[in-house]
Amino acid sequence: MGKESYVIGVDYGTGSVRALLANAQNGNEIAVSEFEFPRWKKGMYCDSSKNRFRQHPLDYMEGLEHTVREVVAKADRGIVENVRAITVDTTGSTPVAVDSKGVPLALNKAFEHNPNAMFFLWKDHTAIQEAHEINEHSKKFAVDYLKYAGGIYSPEWFWAKLLHVLREDAEVAKACASWVEHCDWMPFLLTGGTDIREMKRGVCAAGHKALWSEAHGGLPPKDFFVQLDPLMDKLQHPLFTRTYGSDTIAGKLSPYWAEKLGLPINTLVGVGALDAHVGAVGGQIEPYYLSKVMGTSTCDMMVAPGGDGIDLIKGICGQVDGSIVPGMVGFEAGQSAFGDVYAWFQDLLTATTFKAIRDSDIHERTKEQLLEGISKGLLERLGEEASRLPLSMNSELAMDWFNGRRTPEANPYVKGALLNLNLGSDAARIYRALVESTCFGAKRIVEHFGDNNVPLKGIIALGGVARKSNYVMQMMADVLDLPIKVHNAEQTCAMGAAMLAATVAGVHQDVQEAMGKMGHGFRTTYHPNGDRTALYGKRYELYKSTANFLQDTCMGSITGQEDLR
Repeated sequence: MGKESYVIGVDYGTGSVRALLANAQNGNEIAVSEFEFPRWKKGMYCDSSKNRFRQHPLDYMEGLEHTVREVVAKADRGIVENVRAITVDTTGSTPVAVDSKGVPLALNKAFEHNPNAMFFLWKDHTAIQEAHEINEHSKKFAVDYLKYAGGIYSPEWFWAKLLHVLREDAEVAKACASWVEHCDWMPFLLTGGTDIREMKRGVCAAGHKALWSEAHGGLPPKDFFVQLDPLMDKLQHPLFTRTYGSDTIAGKLSPYWAEKLGLPINTLVGVGALDAHVGAVGGQIEPYYLSKVMGTSTCDMMVAPGGDGIDLIKGICGQVDGSIVPGMVGFEAGQSAFGDVYAWFQDLLTATTFKAIRDSDIHERTKEQLLEGISKGLLERLGEEASRLPLSMNSELAMDWFNGRRTPEANPYVKGALLNLNLGSDAARIYRALVESTCFGAKRIVEHFGDNNVPLKGIIALGGVARKSNYVMQMMADVLDLPIKVHNAEQTCAMGAAMLAATVAGVHQDVQEAMGKMGHGFRTTYHPNGDRTALYGKRYELYKSTANFLQDTCMGSITGQEDLR
């Protein structure tokens, strides 16, 4: 047992955190634990009508302790004694205001219930105005600081959220010494950091979300930010001067966290990264395969060897050296809403009924049985029914912009839509249209890469939707007219973090070797159905023309964006 090495990957998602203990040599899973964020589950500090989604750092800390201690408790002592490293991935851009010691302000009693002092979750869109201002402001400079971020800055990202909170909350602005990503804060916390100036910032989040690039000397200069708004002058500029790859050691586990987690004190902590990028590693990404992490949203990742000379691609979420696999260029695209669209529809179908049941005089146990019976497997049942429906050019059509558009050409103003409805448009038909719209949104991304001369070889699908919904995946293959390989790993992001931890520990010489040795391979491949592909191709053209009409006619006056033609 002592000859084996073990690692832990910790994966922070939107609603929960997972820890995975694995054999560092071969990737065999020893134990897994998941923890749902209690404050988030209650809807605390969020207001979806205002696009405000905040998370309390205590959810993160409690989740870390619970999951790691649980996987440790499930393992033999000999395994635990040989845990070599731990790496964390998180959603992003999910930044927070911290004091000079790197402590999130919400951990200070004066701010403990202030949403502005908490982490701004990736899908928080309260900074729409600030993102628009950054896009306009960048045009004044000779250097194009946005070009490595796809040319359009998003309200989901680092600087827009910082400017928003500085304007929104004078007390938070006064106490804020720096602004940090969740994936950078976790390693800092685990290593016992006490000086924000010593935090190691990962190139993954910095490059894709914070305008970092070696090509223009790191972050944009102080003048860029102060001319944007004098409020930015109070912060140290630049916030950081170096970035690090996810195969880099951030430090060793502090004595406090070693004891709290039940791990050896010499356990190494890796530099953090964004969940989708780490998921692509766990899913054994290959050059020119689009790795789709399919959950509440999608993040579409691609890597290309650094010497292939692909031109900068406008309208995506960044093109950064070493952001996914060190030594390769990482590309990110994605959809702002994917599984969230399906979840919205399920809530729409059940909310009124659920309220009536909860408010009724029915026995509590019967209430629970009714609620579970209605919700359990609802979307799967709808998918089975929808798969038997005939499809024509006149079938219901939907627009998937329920949380704006991320790629191509980020636009937070656009909205979802349902069209071609009639009195026969039942739940299955509308669900079919919603699934189709998310597949069309995915096709628009594939098409955008093709328009920029990137030769995609196929799709690697990861995440809960990919593993659980045959209906969605078969439609995706039919719409994209590409084979889709679904990865075997259930916890792909956590396994990717474990692979990075094994690289940090020196068990493998690089990330590519770790992927080859620890990867779980693929469970199935979905192949396109030629008959349906042809009809989906015609409906896709209708989707695009409808998208242009909606954007130009209904939303064009506020977006200032070009159409999709």
